[in-house]
Amino acid sequence: MTALLRYQAALLIRSHRWLPPVIVYAAFLAIGVQTGGPILDAYGFAAAGLLPVAVWLTRVCVTNEPPAARNCAAAAATPGRVHLACVLTAAGAALVLALLGAAFVALLSDPHANDHQVAVPVLPATGAGLLTGLSCLLPGVATGALCNWPVLRRPGWGVPAGLAAAVLLLVLGGSPANAALKGMITGSEHGTITAPWLPFAAAFLAAAGATAAACALSSRRG
Repeated sequence: MTALLRYQAALLIRSHRWLPPVIVYAAFLAIGVQTGGPILDAYGFAAAGLLPVAVWLTRVCVTNEPPAARNCAAAAATPGRVHLACVLTAAGAALVLALLGAAFVALLSDPHANDHQVAVPVLPATGAGLLTGLSCLLPGVATGALCNWPVLRRPGWGVPAGLAAAVLLLVLGGSPANAALKGMITGSEHGTITAPWLPFAAAFLAAAGATAAACALSSRRG
């Protein structure tokens, strides 16, 4: 699996298909994270942007190889292991963006609540912000795994399906991403920090289940 991960990471880097989602996320942060803004609000904003970017990166990774190269890799390992490496590579790339985004927020934001009166500890806020980012990143990876091959046979359906799912995951109350973001917004209003462990656990289980289903299907359709 380590060799497959290295191969997929090298393939992603050399393809330069990671540039558009990275540029979009950088622009998203540059526009939305203001110097001196409340830190918890900024972490929530940065986390929300990770969800569609993770969907995008997952699509890039699972569709990066030409069919002939994919068949060669599947023959050397198995179709399921190759697909798992693709999804894990996308998750790793999104995690790098989450860490960079957290550092950007920590440097620019004001460690206070919305009223700029109640102090918010930076390290606990950063931990909660990263956990919120993961609670958005993981559903994005799950969505990307389910909205592309092998689940969807027609590539053209992947983009609208992934976009619609990303929007729903951000706005629906039962979504782990939505629950984590609401916690950050509420915390910013009162100057309190609540780490979204339950949304993170739900997001992790959803991502693991979606990835496992996609990998199993890739073995059957490969």
